[in-house]
Amino acid sequence: SDVFDGTRFRSVSLSPNGKYLLTAYQTTYPGGDTESFQQVTDRATGQVLMESNNHHYSWMPRSNRLYYTRKGMQGKELVTIDPATQAEEVLAHNLPDGWFNFAPTEDFLLFNITEEGPKKGEDLQEILVPDDRQPGWRTRSFIHKYDLATGVFQRLTYGHTSTSINDISDDGRYLLFTCSERELTKRPFSTTLLYRMDLQTLETELLLKDPFISYAQFSPDGKMLAIAASGEAFNKIGLKIAPGQTSNMADGQLFLYDPASKQANPVTKDFNPSVQNFVWNKGDKQIYLQGEDKDCVRLYVLNPSTGKILPIPLKEDILSDFTIAETTPELVYFGESASNSQRLYSINLKKNTSVCLKDLSAGILKDVILGEVHDWNFRAAAGDTIYGRYYLPPHFDPNKKYPLIVNYYGGTSPTERSLENRYPSHVYAALGYIVYIIQPSGATGFGQEFSARHVNAWGLRTGDEIIEGTKKFCAEHNFVDTKKIGCIGASYGGFMTQYLQTKTDIFAAAISHAGISDITSYWGEGYWGYSYSALASANSYPWNARDMYTLQSPLFNADKINTPILFLHGTVDTNVPVGESIQMFTALKLLGKPTAFVQVVGQNHQILDYKKRAEWNKTIYAWFAKWLKDQPEWWNAMYPEKAL
Repeated sequence: SDVFDGTRFRSVSLSPNGKYLLTAYQTTYPGGDTESFQQVTDRATGQVLMESNNHHYSWMPRSNRLYYTRKGMQGKELVTIDPATQAEEVLAHNLPDGWFNFAPTEDFLLFNITEEGPKKGEDLQEILVPDDRQPGWRTRSFIHKYDLATGVFQRLTYGHTSTSINDISDDGRYLLFTCSERELTKRPFSTTLLYRMDLQTLETELLLKDPFISYAQFSPDGKMLAIAASGEAFNKIGLKIAPGQTSNMADGQLFLYDPASKQANPVTKDFNPSVQNFVWNKGDKQIYLQGEDKDCVRLYVLNPSTGKILPIPLKEDILSDFTIAETTPELVYFGESASNSQRLYSINLKKNTSVCLKDLSAGILKDVILGEVHDWNFRAAAGDTIYGRYYLPPHFDPNKKYPLIVNYYGGTSPTERSLENRYPSHVYAALGYIVYIIQPSGATGFGQEFSARHVNAWGLRTGDEIIEGTKKFCAEHNFVDTKKIGCIGASYGGFMTQYLQTKTDIFAAAISHAGISDITSYWGEGYWGYSYSALASANSYPWNARDMYTLQSPLFNADKINTPILFLHGTVDTNVPVGESIQMFTALKLLGKPTAFVQVVGQNHQILDYKKRAEWNKTIYAWFAKWLKDQPEWWNAMYPEKAL
């Protein structure tokens, strides 16, 4: 409940002049009810000027006024409000429905309007492409311009594919937008097209066609573009991997692109953190990068003139959201760390001084005792330093022996250094376990060569490092009961849980949530199976890499498993179909191996329902108690033995 309940920040946004701060919150009450609200504070005094849970406020691009929409006598109204006086002005009546962007010049809006595609039949449904199985896949979105002075609503984009707004130039003249075209015979199965439209003449130019770019943003003067992409973009000029490797497409990179010369500069090629988000600030003309740095999420500033990247000193390990004023050197952010919940800070970018504005963690963790967290890295057999950390129980006694739980990444992002997540390590530690978090090969945030080890591996090297790290951790820490080691992972981490048991017997219990048991069936059946495989199984298919698909699949090695495995899976998982757990559970049952399978009814890849998430967590605790503490009572109470 400490992780679930209470008030959390959701977003922060400074007014263009930095005078006011808009903060969005969400409160979760015991039982799962939620309430969202926003506050506007004066940065000089800290005074709360406005608070609302009825309207969703945003800042105007330049005028330091808020705007929101509401139902009026003549349809939807667009309203602006001065936070100092709270005086309101209606800018438009009968506004169209849909999500919109304000132009930087504040004289027009750009809407994304969705249109439903052809209906599928009720009894017989033709599937044109694999993605056509997804609900709403035939829905398309198109860009429309709404002129605030005249009320003219003009459609700008057409076609058979959706178009997405990327950015509007600061003078309001040009629009950047993207769409994608399917290329199912070639990895990564779609190509992104980046267009620039002159909003005065509607002349449209195709700037780029590249399967590895994501989205773009104008420089403040509109002459250059910053483009988020993977290292393979622009004919692989941004790659920094070993010979024979294929890039991990989830390792985010940033390129600066000159449309006039058509030259791209891979500015993060030698930058190990994986870029998650960026803002090209109009005030100081610098680019602010949010990126995964090992198990942390940090903030950096890139000078586009020199290419130099410098860290911005933050007080938290995990940056959640940040906002920069345009006319003052101020940045506001919030985040959390391994042993505290959210805190809100401001930074003076000239002096690099920081002030805590609000500490939500103090209330959330009041009267809560946490154990210590320590970094622990080791030199792997292959020569690399493999990073990690471990959690001790509160009131830790070094003379006792404790069971150990090992956790590792799912997907390809590292297991971040946060207090509040799906597998809260401090909760496990408080139940009397040592928790070891390892960041093995394949994780992003450690450089492109490291993350590329995830591709076409499916356990190779990564699994060896987890086993090696666990053994070395136990050897160096004599407070671990080496007969009582458990492991847990989700998605790709669930696959890894299963895979590890085919390679070692060091674990006394294992938990696989939404894990992949057969790479072949996952590749073809999951909504994103084949597209994720463009990353994890690049250019490898069941017909040209059958050894990888079979020998690396836990299902084909089920007879080697002796560890009791608990399978957890949402019944409507569209990422990893529930059949991945069903078939492995069935195999272990037929082999007479100890196992259990708990379906979470109505839940997808993540367990989000409040009540079901609580019971899901208790199921995890009960399984580990049964096998790592020889205390089956909790499990038996939740799942009493039944006659077959």
